[in-house]
Parts: sequence; structure tokens; C-alpha cells
Amino acid sequence: MPLIENQVSTQHRRRIGKFWRWAIPAALAGIAVPVVVVQIAIARAGPILKGRVVETLRARFGSEVQLDTLQVSIVHGVDVTGGGLRIFPADEAMAAGYRKPVISVGQFDFHATLSGLIFRPTHVGTVRVRGLAINIPPAELRDRASPRRRRFGKVKMRVDAIVCDDSELVIGTDKPDKDPRVFRLKHVVLRDLGPNTAWPYDAILTNPIPRGEIHAVGTFGPWDTEAPGNSNVSGKYTFDHADLNTINGLAGILSSTGNFDGQLDHIVVHGKTETPNFSLDTANHPMPLTTEFRATVDGTSGDTYLERIDATLGGSQFLCKGAVVNVKGKGHAIHVTADVADGQIGDFLQLAIKTRPAAMSGLVALSSTLDIDPGEQSVTKKLKMKGEFSLRRLHFTDPEVEDKVDILSLRARGETDNLKPGATDVYSRLVGNFSMHNGELTFPHLEYWLPGGDIELSGNYRLEGRVYDFNGKVRTKAAVSDMLASQWKRWLLKPVDPFFRKHGWGAVIPVHVSGRNGKVKVGYRF
Repeated sequence: MPLIENQVSTQHRRRIGKFWRWAIPAALAGIAVPVVVVQIAIARAGPILKGRVVETLRARFGSEVQLDTLQVSIVHGVDVTGGGLRIFPADEAMAAGYRKPVISVGQFDFHATLSGLIFRPTHVGTVRVRGLAINIPPAELRDRASPRRRRFGKVKMRVDAIVCDDSELVIGTDKPDKDPRVFRLKHVVLRDLGPNTAWPYDAILTNPIPRGEIHAVGTFGPWDTEAPGNSNVSGKYTFDHADLNTINGLAGILSSTGNFDGQLDHIVVHGKTETPNFSLDTANHPMPLTTEFRATVDGTSGDTYLERIDATLGGSQFLCKGAVVNVKGKGHAIHVTADVADGQIGDFLQLAIKTRPAAMSGLVALSSTLDIDPGEQSVTKKLKMKGEFSLRRLHFTDPEVEDKVDILSLRARGETDNLKPGATDVYSRLVGNFSMHNGELTFPHLEYWLPGGDIELSGNYRLEGRVYDFNGKVRTKAAVSDMLASQWKRWLLKPVDPFFRKHGWGAVIPVHVSGRNGKVKVGYRF
């Protein structure tokens, strides 16, 4: 019996030995084969993925695509990096003379699963892009280059999101008086990218003038390759802490919020702005300025058409319309019409003139045009204005000036018993038309009414130094002799009264008004 047991045990050990001699190589082979397969798959994944990227972009844009490098690494999962991506315009555009890449990418990278890379459609998560530049040909060239609609191939890749940092969008122009439109895109996130759907986005744009950052959230697309201006865009924006000091002649910190909708070449914007400390360099008196506006923006040229602006400066409301147009090599030209129905003259004087408090108070009605030429000069130097106005219930804040007006009114009425400072204040009215150029206001016609008479003037007022120079005439109800307090002087001037009596007025007297830095002098020319 022991012998039989020993034989069985020996046979069992031999069978076990044979099993392990086959099992160990089989296990090693089972491990090695998948590793080799994975290595082969990864080695092939780079060229395969590169081909799919190029194929996908060619299908989407219907144009030539070049990709310099694309590498796949499995050190930390499946990581893909690439660079030197260029998407060229369609053959028709190339033939028309536009040979720049429409889209170029310096570097990109993304993480993916092996199955997402191998199986179709290829699926990746978030693609991070650096050095993105989008160059859109001029509209006329795009029109010439697109005589027919192309049929795009089927897209072979799906991307969940693209994150772009420090990118640039340049929209070309064939107009000799305009520069290409350049948008600096500090940070942009595009999600759910598909060929025929709108792409949700979250973007931060750097605005150079006034300097600040615009944060916009909305949808963009689908992208119209042949006519980018027809691409849809919508969303909401915030523009905080925009520094108006970057515009020569202005100061203040602006904040704006709003929403927009339309196509890239016709975007309708509704928004609000708040500038609690708006000022001009002619006065440096901060004033609160708020606006609500509706505008149309041509994103392909940068031209903005202000359909309506309801503004409030201090306590005064007014309405504006106009346009901001890009001028080649110079910046922007601004044209605005402004209408004030019933404002406070002190608000506008405090904004524009250094005298504080404002030289006068009262109600103002104004209709004017305003033009600001492009260039490096201060806004107040470039500003051109033309219009007409009416001031009611005028009262001068300087007691000396108001005393002169009060005494003039008393003389004009022939009430000379109390011709001294402290006389009862009177309210007056002023109407006229004006133009402004190079910091100087010109008044072709001014008419000033006060109790007892009126004054007609024409002349100039220079903002720098507040220099007055006006000529005109004073018309009074009282005769010349009746405007004097001294009885014997009255008798002496009685004979000359007929020489000044004209057109039903007691006297018409030539005058000259001059002054500097708020000190006004009135001279009579008998």
C-alpha cells in the first residue's frame, strides 16, 4: 500500500509541474499580449488621430487643413498634444488672393480615453488651446470667393469643450478708410461644439479703449464659414471698472451691463451704463452720469450705431442718437445728436467749466450735434458742436455778477432810487445758437431778456482761461436820461434821448462784454 501511494503522489507532482510549466508562460503571454496591443494601438493612435483631426476640420470648413505635430502619451492616461494647426480659406478665396490661414493654433492639448480615440466618432473632452488666431477675410473678398454653396463632409469627431487663452479675432476690411477689426480674447470657453448647432460660450474680452474687461455669456453660431457676418450671436455682458482715463480728455470709471442678439454683422445691444465720477479735463469736476441705450453693432467692422440713449447727467435728462465709426489708422469718429428738453444748466456748466459752483442756475433746452474726430488729442480739443439753446429762469451764482444784472434791470426800467448791491434779484432768459471748435465757443446770435429790456450779442468764449469777448446792444424801456440816479445828470442828458430812442424802445445802446476767469466787464459805447 505505501508503494502505491508513493506512485500516485509522484504522478500528481508531475502533473502539477507540467501545469505550471504551461500556466506561467500562458499567463505571461496573457499579460504581454495586451501590453503589446496597447503599445501598438498607442503607436498607431497618433497618426490615426492626426488624420481624423485633419479630416474632421476639412469636412467642417471645406478647405485645406495642415497640422504640423500631434503626439499621444500614456504616462498619465491618454494625453494628446499638438501644434502648428492651420485652416486655410476655400480654394475660391485663395484664387481671389487671400492666402492667410483663416484659423491658426499655436498649441493644443487634451486628455481622452483609449476607446474615445479608437472608435468612431472620435470623442474628446476638453481641448485647451493657446495662440489661437482667427483671420476673417474682407467681406467683398468673401463675396467674390463664394459663388456657390459647398457641401461639407460628415464630421468625424465630437468635442465637449474648447478653452482658449490669449486669443485674437481679426476681421479684415477692403475699405481704404478702415483698419481691420481686432478683438483680444483673454479667455473663452466654447461648449457642445457641433457643426449645425449654436455653441454656448463664456468669454472674457480685453477692451483697449476704454480699458477694461468685458465678460460675456451666451451662444454663438452655427459658424457660417462662407459668410462669417451671418453667424448668429447672443448673450449677456458685464463691463466693470472701465477706465475712461484711457480716452484723452475724459475721466471716470464706467460700469455697464446689457444683452445682445443678432448676427455678427448686425448685433442689437440693449444696455445700461453708470459712471459715478464722469469728468472732462476742461473742468475736472466729477459728475454722476447714467445711460440706458439701444445700439446696433457691426462686429465685422466695429461700427456702432446709437439708435437711442436716454442719459442723466446729475439731475438733468437728455436724449442722444448717433454713430461711432472706425477710421483707418486713427481710431474712431463719433457723431451724436443731443436733445435736452428741460435740464439744469448748472449740471452742464459744472461738467465743462472750472468755475465752482456753476456760474449760473436755471433751466435749459438744447438741440445740438456733436462730432469728435479720431486722433490722439484731448477730446475737448477734438470736440465740435453746433446747435441752438434756450435758458430760462437764469440766476447768476456770483453775487457781484447778479448785482450787476439786478442794477441793469433797475436802470432799464427807470427805477434808479436803489442802484446799489443787494437789490432784489431778477430772473432772466437767454436764447441763441452756437458752434464749438478747438475749445472755443462761437455765438453768432444771443438774445438775453431781463425785466425792463433785452441784450443782443454775438462773440466768442474760449474754455481755456474762460475768456469772454462779445459785442452787441442793450435795449431798454427807459430813456438814457431816466437810467441815471443823479437828477442834474438826467437834465443834462435829456437832449440826447432822441438819438438813442429807436423802434419803440426808450434807448438802444451799443455794448461790449469782456472778461477772463469768470470776471465779466460790461462797457457802454455812447
